[in-house]
Amino acid sequence: MSIPNIITFGRILVVPVAVYFILAGELGVAFWLFVGAGVSDAVDGAVARMFRARTVLGAYLDPIADKALLVSVYVSLGHIGVLPLWLVILVVFRDLMIVGGVMLLYTLKESLAMQPLYVSKINTAVQLALAAAVLAPAGLGLPDFQLFGQELVPLLIWVCAATTVLSGLAYVYRGGLLFSRHGGVP
Repeated sequence: MSIPNIITFGRILVVPVAVYFILAGELGVAFWLFVGAGVSDAVDGAVARMFRARTVLGAYLDPIADKALLVSVYVSLGHIGVLPLWLVILVVFRDLMIVGGVMLLYTLKESLAMQPLYVSKINTAVQLALAAAVLAPAGLGLPDFQLFGQELVPLLIWVCAATTVLSGLAYVYRGGLLFSRHGGVP
């Protein structure tokens, strides 16, 4: 277990705690846990690169930690009515589709590099921004964020939906190319 992997595992352990605070209505505490998880994501990546401590385990753990955090936070925020349920379903479905595709490819003995698509990186950034924009006012004691006189959260909801759909379609296309190597038959 390398130091970056320990940090990533710690991020995974924060997920149920953040969910608890969201469901308990303590969005301020949840915000700071969310920020801490984000900082730990940057730190484990930086440490892995600087000290050449990248591992195969870390290549799998890091996206699992990211998905666990985002999906759990989105489901929790949807449950308390802060995010629309249709968006929560869209985000969860996309991630389930990706994980299911990876598992299917693994069963086909397909070698798969854990490299996210560029549109997926944008989607993750938007998902993080939306969750932070929802949690931050409580965490920082600020009013709701505004952009050009408009509330930021509704705009981010639509941008998140669009990038989630685009990213999902891009992964379906990529998966189709990989499945075609096997004649479409497992």
